[in-house]
Amino acid sequence: MPAAAATSSTIFGLSTEIIGIWVAALLTLAIYSFLYADNPVYKVAEHIFVGISAAYGAVILYYQALLPKLVKPLIIPLIDRVWHPELADATSPRYTLLVPMFLGLLIFSRFVPKYDWLSRWPIAFVMGLYAGLSIPRSVQEIILKQMHGTMLPLLPRGANGGYDFLTGFSNLLLVMGVICTLAYFYFSARHEGLLGRVSRVGVWFLMVAFGAGFGNTVMARISLLIGRVQFLLYDWLPTIGIHLGGPGMG
Repeated sequence: MPAAAATSSTIFGLSTEIIGIWVAALLTLAIYSFLYADNPVYKVAEHIFVGISAAYGAVILYYQALLPKLVKPLIIPLIDRVWHPELADATSPRYTLLVPMFLGLLIFSRFVPKYDWLSRWPIAFVMGLYAGLSIPRSVQEIILKQMHGTMLPLLPRGANGGYDFLTGFSNLLLVMGVICTLAYFYFSARHEGLLGRVSRVGVWFLMVAFGAGFGNTVMARISLLIGRVQFLLYDWLPTIGIHLGGPGMG
């Protein structure tokens, strides 16, 4: 058994772990080659990524959606009724699933130009369903929770029983930011006088929010870059005899 396990973990005498590291490193370098110029190596890596992602998504869709929600409750019982009549009483197909299955099959009519208009029915059904489901959720998550978030005490009590002025100032700043930002988007009156001054303050709050969001996005991308660089330095280079030390070293 140990010998079989050792044989299964090697390909052409090379460890599968080493092969995986080299594949990941070469694809990483291929992706970052776009920083120099758009080139065929980058396009190959991009197509591989898109293809693998699509295939992985299809497998996940089958095992987490089609198999438990269509194949097992409908397809398999129907097959059993035809090929195994003795099991007919043991399984009862859920015939109501024929409706979503039929709508799903209509999606593939897009590949037949003469009947591609049939695909509009399932698309319209899905869009209408999700629009109806998202309205109460959006009201709850976006409107009501945002309103609740501005109903803050301006002089909150601290842990020692006194007033927490720092938290109160933070709450006041948040409420002012919401009011000034809403004033900026109030277009039923000219932004002059008091409304104009308040709306200009709202612009500053918007710029701070956009800057914070952009900064978080940049930091997330930098974190991904750091992770790939660490992989190349401390996982890939040691496989060719270059040891720099640091994370990833055994």
